Amino acid sequence: MKKKISQFLINNEVSSKRALIEAAFGLIFIFSWNMCAYRLPKIIAADWYHYDMTLPVDDLVPFAPWTITIYFGCYIFWGVNYILAVLQKKEERDRFILAELIAKGICFALFLLIPTTNVRPDVSEPGFWNWWMTFLYNVDSPDNLFPSVHCLVSWFCWIGVRKRKDIPFWYRAFSLVFTLAIFVSTLTTRQHVIVDVISGALIAELCYMFTGIDKVRGLYSKLSSAVSGFVTKKLDQKREKNKQCQNSNS
Repeated sequence: MKKKISQFLINNEVSSKRALIEAAFGLIFIFSWNMCAYRLPKIIAADWYHYDMTLPVDDLVPFAPWTITIYFGCYIFWGVNYILAVLQKKEERDRFILAELIAKGICFALFLLIPTTNVRPDVSEPGFWNWWMTFLYNVDSPDNLFPSVHCLVSWFCWIGVRKRKDIPFWYRAFSLVFTLAIFVSTLTTRQHVIVDVISGALIAELCYMFTGIDKVRGLYSKLSSAVSGFVTKKLDQKREKNKQCQNSNS
């Protein structure tokens, strides 16, 4: 297993210290910006008028509380696929990270420009699945719905692996199927409506296309290179200092 991981990193040019630092920096940047882009609009627009984008077609989608297992299960999926997405050659890694950051910026803007909400079903009757739905509704208020961040992030999970020949075909196929299952679960748990789902996937895809432009991607590449260079230098200086201390003590 250790040899396979090492070979995977070597094949994707992520075996060097600087490359691993850039990958870690990207994940930290994504997570931090995600928290800001999602949480701040909830606070800022809390008392604003919220629009309901529910369409007649949404009423045709059945309410299926058991699909909350898919809705919650996505967090593990996100973690695995985002790690895979940043463990690839610099050009593709930077493209993915920048696309994700831009997409979250668009979400931030839309959450403020078009605050949204929806009407959730009554889940007060006792029952295993109703208990979990009640828990979900209590921890996640019905706002920041357009676009669906759940669907946007899941589509990025598919983007991050879909053309990767170094990742087994079965896992790439699974990623697509599970991404679509997450789309469905956002509807069947009444967390989102169809407009939210489509917009989430569309924004992710358009942002990824946009960051395919060399000059656009280059902006983030310069930042990540500067950060990795700075951190690497500091780590090397610290290691050299510790080495000198050990030599002097001996």
